[in-house]
Amino acid sequence: MPFVIIKKNMKEFVNMEDLITIVIPIYKVQEYLEKCLNSVICQTYTNLEIILVDDGSPDNCGQICDDYAKKDSRIKVIHKENGGLSDARNAGIKNATGKYITFVDSDDYITEDYVEYLYNLIKKNDSKLSICGIKTVWKNDKKCENEKERIECLNSQEVFERMLFAKGIEVAAYGKLYLTELWKEYEFPVGKVYEDTAVIYKLIEKAQKITYGTKNCYYYVARVGSISKQQQFNKNEEDYIKHTKEMLDFIKERYPELEKAVQRFYVYSKFRILRILIFTEPRNKKMEEDVISEIKKNQRDVLSCKNTPARDKIAIILLDMGLPIFKFFWRIYRKFTGRI
Repeated sequence: MPFVIIKKNMKEFVNMEDLITIVIPIYKVQEYLEKCLNSVICQTYTNLEIILVDDGSPDNCGQICDDYAKKDSRIKVIHKENGGLSDARNAGIKNATGKYITFVDSDDYITEDYVEYLYNLIKKNDSKLSICGIKTVWKNDKKCENEKERIECLNSQEVFERMLFAKGIEVAAYGKLYLTELWKEYEFPVGKVYEDTAVIYKLIEKAQKITYGTKNCYYYVARVGSISKQQQFNKNEEDYIKHTKEMLDFIKERYPELEKAVQRFYVYSKFRILRILIFTEPRNKKMEEDVISEIKKNQRDVLSCKNTPARDKIAIILLDMGLPIFKFFWRIYRKFTGRI
């Protein structure tokens, strides 16, 4: 895809006096990178600092970054030895000079008003963090229009409740605009994966006042090979288990009213591990039994909770019919949708 810059009529847009930093960590995404970068440089909000962190990518990503930097003065390129996604994001944060900061993964893309939309949400309610809708792009997805947009000013507890019940808000660094000061005390854990689960809840807690808009401005491309879409159980999943437990313990301690929400997310996390375990060879039957035991221990309360998503309830019912039944229907669902 060629390098393009589209000029927009700015008369309807907000004051752009605030510099906003976009951090893009990059590693082995040559096939996706230009689509991502084109979506970033064409933002309707133009007062941007775009930091591309080439995390020692062995393909042509580094050269692509340099080529874009030559054509757009807002782009800064950091070339570094490979240290993983957390290390790359941290490098971007340390070099950010914008009043606000957002993250875009290099295999994803954003709408042209992504930054403007998130910035307006912050300004409308004088909040320190804003969140937009995220559309996951699966292999067999058909184009889906946004539902009627809603904008809400929420406190940390309300955001956690939405997040834990899967009501539009995700445990993800992207799809959010942060006051950069929020990151002074925090960084992503280097050498670990599922780093978003380890740190984003701390930013939500610190922000206290958050504005959420349901408009889908961020497009997450679900691709085979990405860390979060691994099909075999490995040490990465141990990071997921650890970070999830720490997050849930944190929320439960500070917000006991969210016990049901915490319980639902706990069961969801166990199903996520189970779906990977049953397709991993050789099978770890002991771990499968332990995971199923934890699900069954909590399933009655999760089933009876009105806010539990229907997909969770269906999964519990299928598992109650036996692991072979659950595996059979999950295989069909995965084949039909392209989901992993």
